[in-house]
Amino acid sequence: MRIFKHIFDFYINSSIHVALAVYAFTFITLRQLNITYDRNILSFVFFGSITGYNFVKYFGLAKLHHRSLANWMRVIQIFSMLSFVLMCYFALQLETKTLIIVVTMAVITFFYATPFLPKEYFLDNTYNLRTISGLKVYVIAFVWTIVTVVLPVVNNAYPINFDVFVMSIQRYLFVIVLILPFDIRDLLYDSLRLSTIPQKIGIKKTKYLGFSLLAVNFLLEFFKDDLDEEHLLSLIFITVITFLFILFSSNERGRNYSAFWVEGLPIIWLILILLFD
Repeated sequence: MRIFKHIFDFYINSSIHVALAVYAFTFITLRQLNITYDRNILSFVFFGSITGYNFVKYFGLAKLHHRSLANWMRVIQIFSMLSFVLMCYFALQLETKTLIIVVTMAVITFFYATPFLPKEYFLDNTYNLRTISGLKVYVIAFVWTIVTVVLPVVNNAYPINFDVFVMSIQRYLFVIVLILPFDIRDLLYDSLRLSTIPQKIGIKKTKYLGFSLLAVNFLLEFFKDDLDEEHLLSLIFITVITFLFILFSSNERGRNYSAFWVEGLPIIWLILILLFD
């Protein structure tokens, strides 16, 4: 059983799970817009997510020298380097206009994790976008929306029509909803200066906000010019499932509740779409 725990911990800590979630969202975009399977963009998004998330999570930790930290960090660093190489390979297969957007997202990710501005605008001693009061959730939602909606659309020369615009809003709202259980979980540990949504309005109102955003996300589906019944059915299922996860969120839940189950909701959504199709 111990080896399975180590494998699971590596799966979560190395960002494979979150990368699969980003991959799933991107695949959902392709399916909903009836775009042909794009191996290059999906592979790039997967390995790019591992590279980006590990950079954000471990940029500061990599400077520590504790032996127990160095052991697992070394493995993740090697894995991240391999992912970076594969990301670069698939990046070379993308369209030039797609790469321009990729570079922009890479710059945002870099400044999200690294110090670069005067400390009076930041929390503690990190001075990066990640710790600006109240900004984190919106930066993450924006990046996920661009990566999972705009990149596959641009790379396949799909017209940015009204349906794409609506889908972008839906993706942005849904990602914010998925972040709420994380912020609820970390309520007791986050610095008050972070000004997360639960810190500002409390757990109960945060859940109400999540329910409201889910409702708006669902209703937006009916504004699309091309309304697919099978995709609508999968949206109903994932909306109900997400509603339940928000409902039962608390600051006493274990790490896996959000880091595995909530983060895995896009994967469940993709499975539902494939089953219904």
